Amino acid sequence: MAEEVILGVKKLVKSFGGLLATNHVNFEMKTGEMSAIIGPNGAGKSTFFNLLTGFHAVDDGTVYFKKINITNWPPYKIARLGIARAFQVSNIYPKLTTYENIRQAILTQQKKTLNFFSPASGMAQKETRDLIEITGLSENAQMIAGNLSQGDKKRLELAIALGQKPELLFLDEPTAGMSGEETQETMDLVARLNREMGLTILFTEHDMSVVFGYARRLTVLHAGAIIAEGSPEEVRANEAAQKIYLGEEA
Repeated sequence: MAEEVILGVKKLVKSFGGLLATNHVNFEMKTGEMSAIIGPNGAGKSTFFNLLTGFHAVDDGTVYFKKINITNWPPYKIARLGIARAFQVSNIYPKLTTYENIRQAILTQQKKTLNFFSPASGMAQKETRDLIEITGLSENAQMIAGNLSQGDKKRLELAIALGQKPELLFLDEPTAGMSGEETQETMDLVARLNREMGLTILFTEHDMSVVFGYARRLTVLHAGAIIAEGSPEEVRANEAAQKIYLGEEA
């Protein structure tokens, strides 16, 4: 049976003044894929993510999630439908503990943050502990989030995103600022979430060893347009991708 298309993008356009940041992009992902979008700085990767998650308004074109037209929906509504995003700069509550950060995300997903008649400390305990264990943060569960290492901050943001119970997860530069060991540990975790939980994942990344080591499908953006798509092997052999981007990384 053919895999279901979970994300569909049709002729997506976004401009900022005279700059065409997203140029009639067509794109789709199937359920269970782990894919990467790559391209040089200024290619339009972050703008594309912002359009898909409601942080920028679409000028033209449509975005579908599981056949639902979500074009220009607000971010909170997109998140509740089943799309989560982890940002390049960690988006955490630095003065709360690791445990409190994750529990807050779960309570938000459960719409219990405004329940004044139940003590927060007794809510979502099992779900929080489960995510702490899954993401390898057990030893730092009670640490203040702002004091975590860069790798652990990224894992915490992953846990926060998972607290939303997403079906589709966007990761913006998931290994930025990490050591080699942290990079491998984080991407092994991401791959496990895709493999064992069936989570569909789309990420951007400048580290080509990460891209070619973990993504099963690649899309190359340049000047807001897709210039190459396919398996890592197909993209590596693509002349346009070699000339515009991959050659710069060699």
